[in-house]
Amino acid sequence: MLLKQRGFDGGKKVKGRKRHIVSDVMGNLLAVKVHAANIHDTMAGEVVFKTAYAKYPSIKGCAADAGYRKTFVNALKEIGIPVDIIEKIMPKIWSVLPIRWIVERSFGWASHSRRLSKDYEISTESAENMLMVSHLATLLRRF
Repeated sequence: MLLKQRGFDGGKKVKGRKRHIVSDVMGNLLAVKVHAANIHDTMAGEVVFKTAYAKYPSIKGCAADAGYRKTFVNALKEIGIPVDIIEKIMPKIWSVLPIRWIVERSFGWASHSRRLSKDYEISTESAENMLMVSHLATLLRRF
């Protein structure tokens, strides 16, 4: 029997689940992880990146936002992958952060899917698969 994995992240004020993705520079999904919201981002990021690295061992580097510092960076140093942490330079002024917009664009593409607008899925595996199916439909529309 599958358990409904749900939680609450007090820092981000997120109830339910969080999604983590690894994408290439074109925005194509390499790996997806959906988990309860109470699991910290650095731990979940480590899991999803190691999944992507197992599938695509030609990955040479990684860029992540400031939420993935410390544990994530140390875990990737163990396997020899350099991590570029993209931090906000001036928090008072809105600007597009370099490279980070690629992942945000991928999440934006996924938000066009009705099934991903809310947390309809019972298991995290089906939620991950629906994210991949949504991305596949986006790629097919683009061609």
